[in-house]
Amino acid sequence: MRSWFLVFASLLAVALPAHAAFFSDDEARQKIVEVQQQVTQLQGQLQAKLDEELKQRLAVETRVGALESQLKSQGLVDLLNQIDRLNGEISKLKGQLEVMSHDVEVTQKRQRDLYTDLDGRLRKLESGPAASAASTPAAPPSPAPAPAAAVPPTAAAPTVPPVDAEAELKSYETAHNLFKTGKYKESADAFEKFLDTYPASKYVPSAQYWIGYAHFSRKDYKAAIASQQKLIKAYPDNHKVPDAMYNIANSQIQLADIDGARQTLRALIEKFPLSDAAPLAKKRLAVLESVKSKN
Repeated sequence: MRSWFLVFASLLAVALPAHAAFFSDDEARQKIVEVQQQVTQLQGQLQAKLDEELKQRLAVETRVGALESQLKSQGLVDLLNQIDRLNGEISKLKGQLEVMSHDVEVTQKRQRDLYTDLDGRLRKLESGPAASAASTPAAPPSPAPAPAAAVPPTAAAPTVPPVDAEAELKSYETAHNLFKTGKYKESADAFEKFLDTYPASKYVPSAQYWIGYAHFSRKDYKAAIASQQKLIKAYPDNHKVPDAMYNIANSQIQLADIDGARQTLRALIEKFPLSDAAPLAKKRLAVLESVKSKN
């Protein structure tokens, strides 16, 4: 628009001298003044329109910028709120896991003390008949039988050396005493040696259980699970199986395998509802279910 008026003014400047030849000097001057006034007026109008358009454009740009800033700020606020909520949930879960871990440690300590006492009593009961039999006086020797007819010699059957019951019990108690004094690695090694030396002992299931418990106490949870599963597979009906399953569940909790712990606890409660470990399993399962519902 401004360039158009410059062209128009140039044409007027060229045309006015020629046109002035038809007018007097006063009239020519008067016409020039009028044309200049018109040009000035048109330029003013044009400038006003340009200024108005510029103001409107600036206003629109200002509004767009404000809207963009508002959208960005609102999106950032929403994102920050989401992050705060997630951090709060994470903190809550960490607190719950810490409480559960502490609860597991306390329960395991109580369970360890109880089992140690019960194990000692069971050993006394189990060794009672052998001790009484040893204290019973031996019967008088019977008369020697008459010599039998000679028979052809045959291959002698392999003989199994008798087990020294006293040495067997002492070996078991040595490994168990190491556990009671907190020497878990030494205890596990001693129980392993016991199993190698006395594979047919009646204490084998208990020894296998204490191996798993020693691994758990050393925070080697995978080894604890493997040891207890070995006990469950070999002696599924033994009285140590419910305790072994409970120990597996607690190991799974420590490994953050919450779903696996729930399954183990449910199986324990279903298979051994009257065992001493069942009430503990119910309490532990209730805690795990409450964590699941809060999530």
